[in-house]
Amino acid sequence: MSTKQLAWFKSSHSTNEGGECIEVAITEQVVHIRDSKGRARARLTVARAEWARFVRTAAHG
Repeated sequence: MSTKQLAWFKSSHSTNEGGECIEVAITEQVVHIRDSKGRARARLTVARAEWARFVRTAAHG
């Protein structure tokens, strides 16, 4: 799947005031992660299970 076909989104807590932000695009098997201000740069791709583990850990501080 090409980058143009992915449905990218940012956190609902994200603003357009210039802060640091990432965008994610979730597919059946992986999660793509990119810098919202550098969309043409390289992105990370991780398994959905690894992304879920990261989110759980981040949520619990």
